[in-house]
Amino acid sequence: MNELITHTLEPIYDNHSNVLILGTMPSPKSREAGFYYSHPQNRFWPVMAAVFSCDVPRTNEEKRTFLFENHIALWDVLQSCEMKGAEDSSIKNPLVNDIGRILNAADIKKIFTTGKKATELYTRLCYPITGRASVYLPSTSPANCARYSLSLLTEEYKALRKQ
Repeated sequence: MNELITHTLEPIYDNHSNVLILGTMPSPKSREAGFYYSHPQNRFWPVMAAVFSCDVPRTNEEKRTFLFENHIALWDVLQSCEMKGAEDSSIKNPLVNDIGRILNAADIKKIFTTGKKATELYTRLCYPITGRASVYLPSTSPANCARYSLSLLTEEYKALRKQ
């Protein structure tokens, strides 16, 4: 059964951000922890640490510092939707975040979307407003482990460094 989920996390960005990474919606674990990609099996932070050759940030403050040091803005495509748990495939009635909030405040050179659903939703609902295409990155979700190893994800995410 789908439940109405409202995004509770603020976007992470400052005026030095030049890359924007957009997921779909925070998972229940991320909402509980109060920070993005906080499910213990999600590979986002280990991938980011490998791409930028540093230790994996552990605390929310370390993660926030990592993002600012690497000029990365982080948010999600959706402000609310109906969904079952963390299953992107179950999303119904999506309402998008105001991506312009970040685009107007920072010199974003490139927008990346993590996962097929984030890419599809951004393309359908945000691109007509922003006029800026996104670049697909594979999901770091544990549900994507069979398709993408940690090393393959790291190779794909190296596109973030080319900005």
